[in-house]
Amino acid sequence: MVNAAAMSGSGNLMDFLDGPFPGVGTYEDFHTIDWLREKSRDTDRHRKITSKSKESIWEFIKSLLDAWSGWAVMLLIGLLAGTLAGVVDLAVGWMTELKEGICLSASWYSHEQCCWTSNETTFEDRDKCPLWQKWSELLVKQSEISLFWTFHVTGIIQSVDFCVWLHSLSVKTILSGFIIRGYLGKWTLLIKTVTLVLGVSSGLSLGKEGPLVHVACCCGNFLSSLFSKYSKNEGKRREVLSAAAAAGVSVAFGAPIGGVLFSLEEVSYYFPLKTLWRSFFAALVAAFTLRPINPFGNSRLVLFYVEYHTPWYMAELFPFILLGVFGGLWGTLFIRCNIAWCRRRKTTKLGRYPVLEVIAVTAITAIVAYPNPYTRRSTSELISELFNDCGALESSQLCDYINDPNMTRPVDDIPHRPAGVGVCTAMWQLALALIFKIIITIFTFGMKIPSGLFIPSMAVGAMAGRMVGIGVEQLAYHHHDWIIFRNWCRPGADCVTPGLYAMVGAAACLGGVTRMTVSLVVIMFELTGGLEYIVPLMAAAVTSKWVADAFGKEGIYEAHIHLNGYPFLDVKDEFTHRTLATHVMRPRRGEPPLSVLTQDSMTVEDVETLIKETDYNGFPVVVPSDSERLIGFAQRRELIPAIKNARQRQEGIVSDSVMYFTEEPPELPANSPQPLKLRRVLNLSPFTVTDHTLMETVVDIFRKLGLRQCLVTRSGNMTGCSGCCK
Repeated sequence: MVNAAAMSGSGNLMDFLDGPFPGVGTYEDFHTIDWLREKSRDTDRHRKITSKSKESIWEFIKSLLDAWSGWAVMLLIGLLAGTLAGVVDLAVGWMTELKEGICLSASWYSHEQCCWTSNETTFEDRDKCPLWQKWSELLVKQSEISLFWTFHVTGIIQSVDFCVWLHSLSVKTILSGFIIRGYLGKWTLLIKTVTLVLGVSSGLSLGKEGPLVHVACCCGNFLSSLFSKYSKNEGKRREVLSAAAAAGVSVAFGAPIGGVLFSLEEVSYYFPLKTLWRSFFAALVAAFTLRPINPFGNSRLVLFYVEYHTPWYMAELFPFILLGVFGGLWGTLFIRCNIAWCRRRKTTKLGRYPVLEVIAVTAITAIVAYPNPYTRRSTSELISELFNDCGALESSQLCDYINDPNMTRPVDDIPHRPAGVGVCTAMWQLALALIFKIIITIFTFGMKIPSGLFIPSMAVGAMAGRMVGIGVEQLAYHHHDWIIFRNWCRPGADCVTPGLYAMVGAAACLGGVTRMTVSLVVIMFELTGGLEYIVPLMAAAVTSKWVADAFGKEGIYEAHIHLNGYPFLDVKDEFTHRTLATHVMRPRRGEPPLSVLTQDSMTVEDVETLIKETDYNGFPVVVPSDSERLIGFAQRRELIPAIKNARQRQEGIVSDSVMYFTEEPPELPANSPQPLKLRRVLNLSPFTVTDHTLMETVVDIFRKLGLRQCLVTRSGNMTGCSGCCK
């Protein structure tokens, strides 16, 4: 037997995890974290801080700083996310109008700001001023349409050409515990912010809401790295990222409550009560920061504020539910077509030319969109117009049909008279715009540009809803004596609000694509200020989800996660098979036996060979006998650096050195190489289940506890491992 005291001056063999060194405790790229291990590490850290806080005033102050560091991070996230969102909104507005013309007095002014500063602008013609010049008027004497069309197309292509180099991955996968290095880094934050402005202002069928969530998470990742409490614990870092996602939705829609619910319902994998309060605080700070910036110029946070002057009636629930059916069908159609196109992009030569693809889609969008007045403008402006009542729309082709051609007074001075004049034209243009938006969104989402899906989906639903609303309005006006209209429609009076139908349709289509319910309804009434219309929104959202789930329970985000092959175990999926753990985990006939480590009989060379020949993320450690009694679990990411470090720091460690995981070294022959103790690498409390545990239960354990692996035993003996593969 080798004398342990002779091997170390301290009387004990060295344990190379007694002190920290590079490589141990870190995760490799494209791996998932161990939630239980991270939580245990945080508990140990908190226990040490609490015990030291009674030793001195300085230690007490350090404990207070540690306790309040979470709130400090939330405050900084809210401030930074709100500021960046305001800058993005202002830049998008300026670049969008730059395609049309320029302000002669100050080129950085938008059209509205330019006319504000003009002394020659009147209230009646406040959008017309000599200081704002269109390119067709400023440069050459061509027809306005031809020249503006040229600038419209070239401006869009040039804007997108700058932002084509950045691709998006899923924040949702990262929050579930997946490691993607660099995706939330500082350079990503900078590039994403700049390219987001270029992409949204280009006029493509995309929105800024999804990318703003990514931007906010980049802010959260950067700021959390400043505090060791979060930088050294991947589980705690994801609590910060969950709150950052809520702040991103808050500044994207002006919906702080909806942002918290969105993070809880749709994005986050682990969302304790403490994270709920901090997410609310971060979303609140972000909204307060955005308010004084006033990016929309209306002194409001919400993007599509509406004021309807007529209530809704129970009879209207039927068309609202029909819009929910349409939203569910649209969501199913979009997901299947978009996934099929993205899969074709990944499996063919098309994926090798992302720049050409973006330029082609951009050119088609610009050329086809310009002739139609509903697709020519930005998507946000279109949705705002579709949501509003005709009384609030001063000059819009959308409401031309309500004017009596024999009257010359403005719309605000006469009752709304849906006399049928121009209804067919308005409906036809909306139908063409709807078809175009449906098709182009399928090919746009998933390209190598920062693209959000909220605004395009809402635009599709808003156009469909406005068409239904106009149809119901015409029926109510011309057939007010029908029994369905008799109790709430009087001759010559407004009893139907088409803008409300557009709002309900937008919620239905967005719900069909994302499968959101509670957070969707809250976001919609915060986004529009229409709290009294929450019941129609709820009816449409629930119907949309039911219809879409009938064709498949995957939303667009889950579908893209599976397409990219990311390890994501969705909590919404149902596992109904009655398979036992032993049927799945035990090696079948012809398969290699289970790879394990013995507690005190394998050499360093044996372990290194096992690591090299397998791709498991860890190995069960057993007593070397036929029964293979389980004593712990050693992770691959800790074994490799521990062995490497031992070779560098301790003399006598060679390939024939015995590696052991017990407190005392094994009995070895004389003149044997010095053994290597790696007791601290061993996890003595791995999560285990018996071999007769239902796989349905095992899957629930993985989802609810965030396990990295689960060992399967029979009478304490090792039989298999779930999640041990990379």
